[in-house]
Amino acid sequence: MTEPRVLTEIDGPIAYVTLNRPDKLNGVDLDTIDELIAAATALKADRDIRAVVLRGNGRSFCAGLDFGSAFKDKKRVARFFLAGPRSVNRFQKVNQIWRELPVPVIAVVHGHCYGAGVQLAAGADFRFTTPDATWSILEAKWGLVPDMSGTVPFAELMKADVAMRLAMTGESISGERAVELGLATEASEDPLAAALALVDQVVERSPDSVAATKQLMYATRRGSVRSAYRLERKLQAIMFKARNTAIARQAGTAKETPVFGPRSFG
Repeated sequence: MTEPRVLTEIDGPIAYVTLNRPDKLNGVDLDTIDELIAAATALKADRDIRAVVLRGNGRSFCAGLDFGSAFKDKKRVARFFLAGPRSVNRFQKVNQIWRELPVPVIAVVHGHCYGAGVQLAAGADFRFTTPDATWSILEAKWGLVPDMSGTVPFAELMKADVAMRLAMTGESISGERAVELGLATEASEDPLAAALALVDQVVERSPDSVAATKQLMYATRRGSVRSAYRLERKLQAIMFKARNTAIARQAGTAKETPVFGPRSFG
């Protein structure tokens, strides 16, 4: 029986989504894409989840697209490339979908983080990496452009000339350097522990306000100031009426630790 390419484990409020092709350095093939999308879709509907951790089994986070495996079925590849005028294709959706989850998504990076791996990490909300991990927007090596929806977060995370240099050259950088350039959030010898420390902070807050904040931050990055203010007003009005907001307010007044109910927003 074929091993799942993606493992999902729920531990209390945390969902761990793990790339599971360690013999291939977690190289991404079409089945991996399907399983990642399925995992994200299932988690999106789980109102008890407070955070998602993306990681890789074995020596690497993800060494990029497994061309040899992924392109065996050319008809299936062609279907993956299809997208309507207002939609993304499956190569793009596999990373874009994590930005749509109403909880923080944290990539924990070690070893190789190449090509599709960088794009998967960039699709997360936070990226914790070992200092010696190797990051590369590797498509330049194969005569390609960055894809899989990576160009949007690259433009948000890095200065234009920095993103362009990495994308044009395929240059390899360390995890420590990735933090300096804005591509990664934090470098740590134990990035999982650092990620879980952030989760501990997040779960102390209302799951509704966390979900609404994520939506607000992404939606206002590229829109007009007027539309940003409009969305801010709308979401705040919803938060005022949310049950978890009342719980947060009551606990804050009583100087107690809030016990939140399931997420009602998002």
